Amino acid sequence: MAGRFAPRPTRTTVRGGETVVPRQAAAPGRVRVWVPDGPLELGLVLGPLRRGPGDPTFRTMPDGSVWRASRTPAGPGTLRITARGGAVRGEAWGPGAEWLLDQLPRLLGADDDPSAFVPRHRLLAFTAHRRPGLRLTRTGLVMESLIPSILEQKVTTLEAYQAWRLLVRKFGEPAPGPAPGRMYVMPTARTWAMIPSWEWHLAGVDDKRASTILRAVRVAARLEEAAGMEPAAAQERLEVVSGIGPWTSAETVQRSHGAPDAVTVGDLHLPGIVGFALGGDRYADDSVMLRLLDPYAGQRHRAARLVLLSGRVPGRRAPRMAPRGIERL
Repeated sequence: MAGRFAPRPTRTTVRGGETVVPRQAAAPGRVRVWVPDGPLELGLVLGPLRRGPGDPTFRTMPDGSVWRASRTPAGPGTLRITARGGAVRGEAWGPGAEWLLDQLPRLLGADDDPSAFVPRHRLLAFTAHRRPGLRLTRTGLVMESLIPSILEQKVTTLEAYQAWRLLVRKFGEPAPGPAPGRMYVMPTARTWAMIPSWEWHLAGVDDKRASTILRAVRVAARLEEAAGMEPAAAQERLEVVSGIGPWTSAETVQRSHGAPDAVTVGDLHLPGIVGFALGGDRYADDSVMLRLLDPYAGQRHRAARLVLLSGRVPGRRAPRMAPRGIERL
């Protein structure tokens, strides 16, 4: 259904010494209401965009609303999403507000086709039936998924999330509008390029990952163009940058493109999880994982998501927060 846009009034208040713009009084604010054509669970759809519980660009509130702060082609913007009664309401502020609202249906999986997935394993069939609100998000933004994915290379998720949080809060800008406290829009490509070496070290980022990010932001415009490409072609373009391999490119296009077939290879844990769930092999490697996912060609990422949602994972034999991706450089 076509969205409906409306301006919002202006008013700010001060609470506890901190300036706060109430949601109902924010300006400039625009609103869009969109009705999806099937079940939709915000947490499942948007969850992959959150980089840890302290992500300054993402917030889930007790009322069920989801907030995102993004750097769009039109500039920074803040988006608040709520879902009630079968309808989704998006409210946005900042220069990027209209772009975010235009993108809202795709962000929530309007371009995704869950019916294309045919489960051939009882576990996947059961999980798909139990979680009908799963849709694959498509942000249309490459760099906002690429940079945190690079930060996650070969380190624990805790280390990567902390680095993302520290760098965005220090070098980003406050999210426009009435965003919850301490929400920030990630830095511009130019700002990323000018971060001093010691700041990367203070954030726990080694020279290799920092250098990969610096190489990427120097060609940010070309990489961002990949949002309009098919996922496989977008991955090829990303992997031209030294330090970006199949793991990072897959993690990126899963979010930027909603790519249903972009299975993550080179991950420390995923092969064992998929192997255990679909074949009883907790020690599976990438080749075994890909063989087990081969019946779902075209939908292998969705199949892997369903495996993870099933909760059927092997008991842990390694530290809980083990390294994420191992790039093949």
